[in-house]
Amino acid sequence: MTRVATIHRNTAETSIQLTFNLDGSGQSDIQTGIGFFDHMLTLFAAHGQFDLTLAGQGDGVDNHHLVEDIGIVLGQAFTQAIGDKTGITRYAHCYLPMDEALCRLCIDISGRPTLVYDVPFTREMIGDLETEMIEEFFIAFVNNAKVTLHATCLYGKNNHHIAEGLFKGFGRTLKTAVAMEPTVKGIPSTKGVIE
Repeated sequence: MTRVATIHRNTAETSIQLTFNLDGSGQSDIQTGIGFFDHMLTLFAAHGQFDLTLAGQGDGVDNHHLVEDIGIVLGQAFTQAIGDKTGITRYAHCYLPMDEALCRLCIDISGRPTLVYDVPFTREMIGDLETEMIEEFFIAFVNNAKVTLHATCLYGKNNHHIAEGLFKGFGRTLKTAVAMEPTVKGIPSTKGVIE
């Protein structure tokens, strides 16, 4: 079973081409023009052992349209790649330490889009990325991947470390949740379906 999806999205605001392989080796080629965001997505792919190729261009107004649309496209690609969810682990969590910061990520591949986000950044910008756009990315991903995600920074002082912990933890958590579990027969739900 190949769990790979490619999506092209072109709007008046953004142009995005993305290929996402759930069973990759952590290889990525990410070019959005937003250096810090590229770094975070590279960490996500590396620590989730996903292969991710992404080329995105925005309208230049600010980063909002591009970051949000990348979340949309990544969520759509996830939905296509994972298929009917037969045999997946489904639930996963990760505590990710990044120096003085500690992030906790919990996910349920549930078919129910929910984001609980408690990440108190203290700077408006990290590099060339607005910190408020990190939440917008996760909102867009969750709504299109149809997963429940709880993302929390339990403590930390350095905003770069907090963001790194968040994206590394997101990769690790998603990797575990999408892994094929030999003891799971069929869809891991008493309903018999995850929509």
